[in-house]
Formats: sequence, C-alpha cells, structure tokens
Amino acid sequence: MKKKIISIANQKGGVGKTTTAINLAASLAVAEKRTLLIDSDPQGNSSSGVGIDRSKIREKNLYQAIIGKIPLAETLHVSPLPSLTVIPATQDLIGVEVEFVQLPDREQKLKQLLAGLPDDFEFVIIDCPPSLGFLTINALVASDFLIIPLQCEYFAMEGLSQLLNTVRLVQNRLNPGLTLSGILLTMFDTRNRLSHRVEEEVRKYFAGKVFQTIIPRNVRLSESPSHGLPVLLYDITSRGAVSYMELAREILNNGRG
Repeated sequence: MKKKIISIANQKGGVGKTTTAINLAASLAVAEKRTLLIDSDPQGNSSSGVGIDRSKIREKNLYQAIIGKIPLAETLHVSPLPSLTVIPATQDLIGVEVEFVQLPDREQKLKQLLAGLPDDFEFVIIDCPPSLGFLTINALVASDFLIIPLQCEYFAMEGLSQLLNTVRLVQNRLNPGLTLSGILLTMFDTRNRLSHRVEEEVRKYFAGKVFQTIIPRNVRLSESPSHGLPVLLYDITSRGAVSYMELAREILNNGRG
C-alpha cells in the first residue's frame, strides 16, 4: 500500500500548524493507521509535543539524514502511541538552506529520502516551519496532500494568497500530484462574532476546499504539549481531542488524504 504524505503548512506563525500535525498524526494512529510524524521545523515543537527527549536525538534527527550522515530509517523514534513513529528536528535544520544553496535538485531532497523508507507507514504527516523556504518547499514536493491551518482571526486571509501561489508553482514545476486536501479552521471561538465571520468568508471564497471539522480554542490543546502528549492522551474527552479525531475521520472517509 502506498503511503499518503500530508504536509501541514502555513508561512504565518501561531495558526495551530504544529498542534494540527501532532494531533492529526496521533488521531490517525489511534485509528490503527501506521503513521509517521516528521518534524521539519527547526523549533522542534512537534518532537517535544509527543514526548521526544531532545538530549537523545542529537545524532539521530532529520538534519543528520538530510546532510547524508545517516539513513532516514535511523532517525525513527518511538512515541507514546504504538502506531505513531516520529522523525524529530533540531535547531541544526536552520542552516540547511544555506548548506544546500548550490545543490542541484535541492527541492527533491526530502522526497528522495522518503522514497528509501520501507512501506510500513500508511500516513506520513510533515510539520513545516512558518516560512516558504527550503524546508517547506521540500515538504510540498514530497507530499501528496496539503492541509492549511487557518486561524479564525482578523488577519486570517493575510498571506494565504502567497501560500497558494507557491503551491501552484510547486504543482506546475515540481510536483503535479500535489493536492490541496483542505483549509482547516483553527482556534475557533463560538462566542466570538469574528470567528463566525471568518468562517463565513473562508467557506464562501474557498467553496469545497474547507474541512467541515473546525478546531476550537481549547485549554487542553494548549496544555498538552507541555506534558509531551498529544491531546487525546492528555484528555481524550476534551473538545480539542474530539475535534482532531473528527478531522482524522473526515480525511479517512472523504478521500482527503
């Protein structure tokens, strides 16, 4: 079975991108789908958010594989969930764009690495950094699908057109198979009129490309990373946990990933 590779990307920070990567990956794993979470963000928040001890990954992380020091298979780390495996990130990734500036086909590096992985995984979730640089382009080139988390705030649409233009360039020149799985509305506050207005506008302008599932503002979602746990292991009854399980169900049932 061919693994499905999904990038979670938005060059805007603070939109729930890492929260989505962690909790979608965990929800797919709980649904008994063998899932790999790749932390492609030098901040390494996806890694720590699933309990990876940074002191134990200095020689076995995504950077070491990208520079060719070790095979990608040696960077695999276990998580608290049996069906979820993690490739962690370190701050060393910051320098990779400069190191590969002269490399031909540098946009293909992650795709080439993933091609060497055994077909043990049904889903690969890539947490991208908040930029449209080397690491995000590599993730988009390697992916079958893209999910764009969009915060339900005043400046929600700002930067979205730039991201979509980049996606079109990648589709035209580097990865014609890349599909926009959907825009995911995050940090939704039911008491806030603005959240409802943003939802209305996004659904109007991107008809058919917005997930039905909406991720609410939720204290448990905010707390769980500090415990090194996906929210469904921290508080499975919370609205945040339920929402991400609904998102996984929507992806599995509607062919959006």
